[in-house]
Amino acid sequence: MSRAFWIPLAMMASSAAPASGQLPDPVGGAPSTARAPFVQHAVEIRSFEQRSDGPLRVATGDVEVRFKSVVLTADIVEYNESTGDLKADGNIHYRTLDGDQDLRADKLAYNLRTELGTFYGARGRAASASQGGPRLLTTDNPFQFEAPLVIKAGEHYTIHDGTLTNCNPDSPWWTLSAAKSELTPGGSAIVRNGLLRLRGIPLLYMPYFRKSLKRMPRQSGFLTPTIGNSSRFGRILGQAYYWAINRSYDATVGATLFTARGLATNASLRGRPTKNSSFDAVFFDVRDRGRELDDGGRLKQGGNSFDMRGQVTFGEGWRGVADLHYLSSLEFRQAFTQTYEEAVFSQIRSIGFVSKNFSTYSFNVSLLRNEHFQSVARDDNIVIRKLPAIEFNSRPKAFGPKSVPLWFSFDSSLDLISRTQRSFQTRRFVQRGMFFPRVSSRLSFKGFTLTPTLGARAMAYGQRRTPDGLAGENLYRRTGEFSADLTLPALERVYRSPKWLGDRVKHVIEPRLRYRYTRGIEDFDSVIRFDAKDLIHNTNEAEISVTNRLYSKNDSTGRVREIASLEVWQRRYFEPEFGGAIVPGYRNVLHSTLDFSSFAFLSEARNYSPIATSLNLSPANRWTLRWRNDLDPLHNRILNTMADATVQVNRKIYAMAGHRSVRVPRELTPASNQLLMGVRYGDYNRRGWNATLHNVYDYRQGIFLYAVSQLTYNTDCCGFSVELRRLSIGNARSDNQIRISLAIANVGSFGTVRPAERMF
Repeated sequence: MSRAFWIPLAMMASSAAPASGQLPDPVGGAPSTARAPFVQHAVEIRSFEQRSDGPLRVATGDVEVRFKSVVLTADIVEYNESTGDLKADGNIHYRTLDGDQDLRADKLAYNLRTELGTFYGARGRAASASQGGPRLLTTDNPFQFEAPLVIKAGEHYTIHDGTLTNCNPDSPWWTLSAAKSELTPGGSAIVRNGLLRLRGIPLLYMPYFRKSLKRMPRQSGFLTPTIGNSSRFGRILGQAYYWAINRSYDATVGATLFTARGLATNASLRGRPTKNSSFDAVFFDVRDRGRELDDGGRLKQGGNSFDMRGQVTFGEGWRGVADLHYLSSLEFRQAFTQTYEEAVFSQIRSIGFVSKNFSTYSFNVSLLRNEHFQSVARDDNIVIRKLPAIEFNSRPKAFGPKSVPLWFSFDSSLDLISRTQRSFQTRRFVQRGMFFPRVSSRLSFKGFTLTPTLGARAMAYGQRRTPDGLAGENLYRRTGEFSADLTLPALERVYRSPKWLGDRVKHVIEPRLRYRYTRGIEDFDSVIRFDAKDLIHNTNEAEISVTNRLYSKNDSTGRVREIASLEVWQRRYFEPEFGGAIVPGYRNVLHSTLDFSSFAFLSEARNYSPIATSLNLSPANRWTLRWRNDLDPLHNRILNTMADATVQVNRKIYAMAGHRSVRVPRELTPASNQLLMGVRYGDYNRRGWNATLHNVYDYRQGIFLYAVSQLTYNTDCCGFSVELRRLSIGNARSDNQIRISLAIANVGSFGTVRPAERMF
């Protein structure tokens, strides 16, 4: 018999009258071999053999039924034209052309009119868009389910006694089984009273679980719970709720119970009020019962923090930004943070400003709060407030005759400012004003370029320091300042180079001289220190620097890149006392040191600065080397050094090593000698084994201040991670942690390794 013939069925709502151009039905229900089309409401049935008995059509042998966007195949199909009922048996495959619905079953009872049906012995799948972020495991596998009974109503499926997974169904790593589940392809999957099994072993009970199947889901619901154990915090139980308020706002509210310490709560809010504005805010609080001490007492380290960032563009060049941060105490951060970088950062800076740039000018109004924690002790901090600070500045703007190159620029500000610390407090609002106009020029001759700048600075303060403390007297400063930059002709030469560097290399030597002279500050100690503007002092200094650069060029592509640079610079102080600004035996921070080196070196009068050296190597895109050190002629040794080396072998393998050493006198900075190291093999979504290691080792103490290593194994649908973490921060904290997690692709992670903290 022929492979197939078409029998389109044309059925009206209340009759089965033949449509125009339609051939008669076969007589007496005998099998038909004709290729005559038979249509009924766009329902098409194709099979090896078909017979009819009144309104009942029976098709056998590789049957294919098409209606709307659905394709149904089976061994036997019975279809009632009057009622729309359809029964199918044997090797049933039900699918939609868009791929969202795909089920296989042993038996099917379905009504084409109401789209209500029951699948027996069903096995199905629903596509799920990859929704992972940069630290979440993702997969392109669809969610697959298996159940003895599945009831379909429209595009909604109710699964009874079913099992769900997105692994290989023949050997799944994980399954989620439940007495009743609901699935809407392209919408969501809901599981009630589910049991998560790992390789058949019961792992987690879920009273209610909902998973969006959309590409960009914004659906309210409970997030993946956090469950784990810590030697420091006890058992950890956490749960959060995500609230999609509307298309412009969403919020997350959660709580974590540390059985040995107390309850932590967190809340976040994000929004885009308009197309030109956005914000996000995060609040974190811990009600700490305290850490048990050796004497039986408890040390409470609880507190709270708040962070908010936002921006808005008003139009016509106006822009507003808010970057707000609050921390109740440094001890709280060190006790509950999970990263070394955050634990040792002791500055909290909050600022909000409105600004506009036009022509060469800029206008800015800001509110600022800058808090420096001096130690973990309560109230041992310095708080500086500007309420407000107004600035009006101008970049260099040409003026005067064209034959003489002249540029005019200025900085001006007006602040209401205060400073508060344990033994020192200014008035609530101290007025401070500053105006600093400058005129500069540029003279060139045979490769020599001289850029002189002449300026005058006027500053006024509403309060001043005296030997007895603070006085309410005004303080006025008027300074004259002159600076000159002299750039000498660069020396260069081109060489043939090894192929691994390029076709040619160019060596360039760039010498430069700088000179600065400032006069008018005879009362440096009378100024209250608020920021860098108050560090101006009398000086007469010159700086010489020589920079060597090495460039490589590929002749075929024309690409030029810098593969190496070496800069050496030093300053000569013709006024070693800096106009009386030096306090011997103490750390002195002046304008002349801030723009020279990040390391403190000024504790006494001196004629020369350290010799600073900066080396950068990048002979290949895959690896770099940076080295920065200060050789102090006053002590005849290298006092400070920083070195970092990185290599990216390929997308999977990365390594870095660094060294930090500070050996200046103790009155300047506490000595330190630390080694940093990091190694990574793999990535967040790489299948198979992945590993990473990162640590900070202190040679002086002989301990690891921070160490974290993580081993991860990812399958096609889930991943397993084990992490060892150590954090040692003085007396505030010293603990070792073992953390584990199970990550289910496109769903989330379970355990104590949170996505934001994981190395992989």
